[in-house]
Amino acid sequence: MTATYTLHRGTVPLLISLPHDGSHIPDDIAASMRPNAQRSVDTDWHVGRLYEPLVKALGASVIRPAASRYVVDLNRPADGQALYPGKRETGLVSTIGFDGEPLYLDGDEPTAEEMQRRVNVYWRPYHEALSQELERLRAQHGRVVLWDGHSIRSHVPMLFEGQLPDFNLGTADGTSCSAALQEQLREALEAQSRYSFVVNGRFKGGYITRHYGQPAEGVQAVQLELSQLNYMDEDSFAYADERAVRVQETIARLLALCIA
Repeated sequence: MTATYTLHRGTVPLLISLPHDGSHIPDDIAASMRPNAQRSVDTDWHVGRLYEPLVKALGASVIRPAASRYVVDLNRPADGQALYPGKRETGLVSTIGFDGEPLYLDGDEPTAEEMQRRVNVYWRPYHEALSQELERLRAQHGRVVLWDGHSIRSHVPMLFEGQLPDFNLGTADGTSCSAALQEQLREALEAQSRYSFVVNGRFKGGYITRHYGQPAEGVQAVQLELSQLNYMDEDSFAYADERAVRVQETIARLLALCIA
């Protein structure tokens, strides 16, 4: 693999980041992993496919990685600090999956040097490109919204109890975007009845939302953690076209508010 990410430059003040869309694990890393981990089961499956028609319709920019979050998690700070101190979570170069089970063979866990190599090879290029695209759009339009698109299985006992709401908006407790934008997004979700939702619940926004969201500087950031059962089969990972079309309609309404 040569390119570690792809960036499509759009024409409106909206950048969609899909940091867990990639599923590729290089052979040398995969060789040290357990068989189930080699499948990259905690990928945000099909989010690129889900967002693709929305990106085209809106004229938005979009950035997507090639590598799996198991290689390095682009939505974690490069120093490895926890996002939710005191709670169990996966890390920058995680050694466990969402099921709490180890990813690596005994004795083959990545060393500190290997972790830093992955940060240099995968993490830094993605964030440099993301930062540059935000600056380009802000310079062109005077403002920009960063939409960090994620998805996750509806039941992950290690992270949350019961079933996750369908739409989980995170704005770092209201600090990563304006109060007006957060309220508009909330009202749009309240106006529909198909999907359950929460704002700043279990998922308040990861590193990308918290770091880049600077409303006073003209950069707003919002994270959407979408329950995967709304557009795919969670057991087989198969894309469900009819469900996806319905959920795209709701996401499109939210994204339109970001560039209104």
